[in-house]
Amino acid sequence: MKERIVVLGASLFAEEIADLLLQMDEYELIGFVEGIDRGRCEQPLLGRPVYWIDDLTPLAGSCKGICAVGSPKRKTFIEQAEAQGLAFRTMAHPSAQISPRAVLGDGCIVCPGVVVGSYTQIGPHTILNRGCLIGHHAKIGECVTLSPGANVAGKTTIGSCSCIGMGAIILDGIAIGSNSLVGAGAVATKDVPDGVRVLGVPAKVVGPNE
Repeated sequence: MKERIVVLGASLFAEEIADLLLQMDEYELIGFVEGIDRGRCEQPLLGRPVYWIDDLTPLAGSCKGICAVGSPKRKTFIEQAEAQGLAFRTMAHPSAQISPRAVLGDGCIVCPGVVVGSYTQIGPHTILNRGCLIGHHAKIGECVTLSPGANVAGKTTIGSCSCIGMGAIILDGIAIGSNSLVGAGAVATKDVPDGVRVLGVPAKVVGPNE
């Protein structure tokens, strides 16, 4: 029997995640969940209903969720859904290579072409977008977003709710703080504190991550 899934979000990224779900025989896409603009619930998305977040309880017993909101701010949306009784499923595309000794928390999204090294720990609701490379013994917190092509070396640490931009590189053993942003194409050669934006090669702090 296929596992019934609702996708949190009704944006273009939600459509992309829905497309990945439809490629995998083990899942049945039931619909989408909106939490900002109730007007979006008036029209279906990809032929499936869009549910308002406060009306999710009747589905919670028969479905699991995946949050397709790219911003680390998705944490609040996820908490709203959990308060309605929804549990979450980690989704990994068949083309991803995940070490059997890696550990992924609930609600992660692992997109095509991702590689996760051995003994790596990835927190709940983290998004590993297309082609991300994660080295061995890395520790990645909850609700982290790794954009397409990000390359995170071994023994690194990334704090919760941080974002690693497209094509960014985190060198071996570097620690990225919580709620921080490593810009697209940046190369982090030294530790990054909490709550900042870093850009460039090598990456330098350019301001707070607001």
